[in-house]
Amino acid sequence: MIDTHAHIYSDKFSADIDKILGDAFNAGLKHILMPNIDHTSIDGMLELEEKYPGKCLSMMGLHPCHVDQNFEKELYIVEDWMSKRKFVAVGEMGLDLYWDKTYKEQQIEAFKIQAELAKKHQLPLVIHARDAMPETLEVLEEVASEELFGVLHCFTGTLDDVKRLEAVNFKIGIGGVVTFKNGGLDKVVPHVDLSQIVLETDSPYLAPKPYRGKRNQPLYTTHVCDRVADLTRKSGQEIEEITDKNAYDLFKIEAYLKK
Repeated sequence: MIDTHAHIYSDKFSADIDKILGDAFNAGLKHILMPNIDHTSIDGMLELEEKYPGKCLSMMGLHPCHVDQNFEKELYIVEDWMSKRKFVAVGEMGLDLYWDKTYKEQQIEAFKIQAELAKKHQLPLVIHARDAMPETLEVLEEVASEELFGVLHCFTGTLDDVKRLEAVNFKIGIGGVVTFKNGGLDKVVPHVDLSQIVLETDSPYLAPKPYRGKRNQPLYTTHVCDRVADLTRKSGQEIEEITDKNAYDLFKIEAYLKK
């Protein structure tokens, strides 16, 4: 099993990160993919990758909540790092209009720049979209090309959104929301081709039932897997095998590990 999105460098794990990761890997988790946020998250992320080689894999990008009038400086840091070493994806990036719409235009510009970075480096783009699905799809369809591919993480949209994403080479990341009674994904996931799904936790956020409201962790990918299995009338093992293959193919993990 692979957790394709976890902020395990978060301060919320500072007291027990080794136990958290030990529990996950002992339970059979193969890899944890770590999205970058901004320049302040890079050191902690890379330290975990160095401490857990082949297990914790780093992305590089600028989160939309950290886009402001000085976002070009942050993107310069992103581009500089990408010129120095390999990363498994460009991300986490995208649009977030939940907290603040002040820098919407800057978020869109940062989106387009990072999409070009993904094309340049032939890497998947990991998109964050909160209260911004229509805008995200509009920008994504504008920059779409055969060279651009990726995943919309923490997907909470509609089946029509899935189809529009699939049309531009994007999969969906399914996390703890799939276990929520009113999350809405129970009406979507059964109708999605399993080749379009990867699993994630978004730790330490959005813990699945029965841990909702508590700190999430990569180990809980198993709860997401089980719920997807229930909704699609497959076994947990089938979902694990299919979504693992999807993640390996999308993120080119085997090639990344040979860096």
